[in-house]
Amino acid sequence: MILSATKTGISPEEFIAQYGDDQRYELIDGELIEIEPTGPHEQVVALISRKLNVEIDRLNVPYFIPHRCLIQPLGTFNAFRPDLVVLDEEELINEPLWAREPVITLGTTVKLVVEVVSTNWQNDYARKYEDYEALGIPEYWIVDYLGIGGKYFIGSPKQPTVTVCCMVNDQYQKVMFRRGDCLKSSLFPNLKLSTDQLFIGLRPGKGEGSLV
Repeated sequence: MILSATKTGISPEEFIAQYGDDQRYELIDGELIEIEPTGPHEQVVALISRKLNVEIDRLNVPYFIPHRCLIQPLGTFNAFRPDLVVLDEEELINEPLWAREPVITLGTTVKLVVEVVSTNWQNDYARKYEDYEALGIPEYWIVDYLGIGGKYFIGSPKQPTVTVCCMVNDQYQKVMFRRGDCLKSSLFPNLKLSTDQLFIGLRPGKGEGSLV
């Protein structure tokens, strides 16, 4: 996914009013971020969504994955448009905006967030990480299927990595999964999803668009 930023200085309320229905944009620190997903990016998101929906049905829990959703942490100039989010239907009654528009403001409504890393990877590893942790979201996946994140986050040499962040004592504890690993989720303990399924078809060392 390719992103570009335009300085706007608009408030989250203005952003939601003007761009809330426009899937091409999100707001980060008062900047309007244009999102341009690639085909491989959407393949990865679709696979994860399919696997998680199977687990939701199997566990018969009141969770669902919305087609569209913004996460707008109160008191910030951010309105994130996650690649995938699992919501708790029973908590929606407490959301002040949900009845009018698909906007989530409370971490208690969110069970899991997935961000598939794009060219602007700093947002996934830093800004979104910080806000999702502050909201108390129990689980956050950073799916870096191209291995383009900074060495500080995924190590050296860089390689495709899925970082699963789970909340422990109000802080995220991170576990990294690489080629040949099976993902471990505290929310879905019986999930069967390997990194090889997410990274399949990618030639090592190549960039996006190298699916074979």
